[in-house]
Amino acid sequence: MNQQHRDLIERDRKVTFHASTHLRDFAHGDAPGRVITGGKGIHIVDKDGREFIDGFAGLYCVNIGYGRTEVAEAIYQQALELSYYHTYVGHSNEPQIALSEKIIALAGPGMSKVYYGLGGSDANETQLKIVRYYNNVLGRPQKKKVISRQRGYHGSGLATGSLTGLKAFHDQFDLPLAGILHTEAPYYYHRAAEQEGMSEREFSQYCAQKLEEMILAEGPDTVAAFIGEPVLGTGGIVPPPEGYWEAIQAVLAKYDVLLIADEVVCGFGRIGADFGSHHYGIKPDLITVAKGLTSAYQPLSGVIVGDRVWSVLEQGTGQYGPIGHGWTYSGHALGCAAALANLAIIEREGLTRNAAETGAYLQQRMQAAFGEHPIVGNVRGVGMLAALEFSVDPARRAHFDAAHKVGPRIAAAALDENLIARAMPQGDILGFAPPLVATPAEIDEIVARAERAVNKVTDQLVREGVVKAAMSVS
Repeated sequence: MNQQHRDLIERDRKVTFHASTHLRDFAHGDAPGRVITGGKGIHIVDKDGREFIDGFAGLYCVNIGYGRTEVAEAIYQQALELSYYHTYVGHSNEPQIALSEKIIALAGPGMSKVYYGLGGSDANETQLKIVRYYNNVLGRPQKKKVISRQRGYHGSGLATGSLTGLKAFHDQFDLPLAGILHTEAPYYYHRAAEQEGMSEREFSQYCAQKLEEMILAEGPDTVAAFIGEPVLGTGGIVPPPEGYWEAIQAVLAKYDVLLIADEVVCGFGRIGADFGSHHYGIKPDLITVAKGLTSAYQPLSGVIVGDRVWSVLEQGTGQYGPIGHGWTYSGHALGCAAALANLAIIEREGLTRNAAETGAYLQQRMQAAFGEHPIVGNVRGVGMLAALEFSVDPARRAHFDAAHKVGPRIAAAALDENLIARAMPQGDILGFAPPLVATPAEIDEIVARAERAVNKVTDQLVREGVVKAAMSVS
């Protein structure tokens, strides 16, 4: 590392509170730092000039890849004309109007309006407020509980962190808040040992049964909404088992429970469809979008409100006056301009189709490389989402002792190979979500680097006596 890079990191340690970071270790120099200076396509470059394949597209978000000057130009041109004016009390800007039309067209039948924020967390906060307002307007003040899922990810605020079903987001923050519940995760691999003999479709029915039991236990007149990602993201990159969404939606319809589809990861092409809801036959009342909306070139999120809910919101303002909800930067002109440029690239270059076709190749290559690997228990994914789950005994689906930190060690070994892949929480899982511009040749390189990293750590585990010597792959 050159001196200039080291100096920047030392300055950073003194002044910055970093997300998802060991604060003490970083502040005192015991955890590494890195200053990123640029990127092109699926690669990023640090201050030393070291180039990495970004196998996770930032945080699943840089769908169009790095260095797209078209988006920078759109932001610049909009800034010359109008950088900002608020969107309260009917004020608007041209990019917001055009973007809303585009989003509604992409979302398809039954969707009515778009409300904007900056990130997925504030969008899901808006969802919770809409759900409460909706039931107050309908004279159902007791119908306020929201059911999420174990291992779901919906943000890291107080309310949205409560929706998130991951231990790290609850511990030390006194979460979840009252009124937010968590039902069975659609995680067939994790539960198969306990539910011996269940097919995927039977497991989906089991998940629906557990949801119905929770609704009945709480009282259907108290349960307002269910929120779920079409594919579990940060909870392990887990596609739903066969028949899952069909079974879940039947329960929600039976008890008049709104469905919120959290499309922050899946939306705008990531799994080979405009929305994950389209891929899995989900018919939501409300949709949350962010990440791929701008490919992170500007902060922007959205809540897409369905016709059923919108008619009640209109009724409410007829009764109560202007709705008491607003963000200073809602509908920000620069974010909307970036989103329009981003969506134009996705459409013009066929990136949703590429996510389906090259994504299928990614799944094939992952299966070929790791399907029989001695410490890989599960290879899974859909489109441009993939994950490896590591196991000390794949035949029994046995987990490694957390003390061995197998997932983080493999992520670190991948970084040594100049590949960024993500160690996922609550398990030894390595996640992949490359930019949608990735080519088959680039997928081959991602898999080759990942294979070297997994083999390196496997050999270390053999030497440490954690796994049997016969598993050595060197």
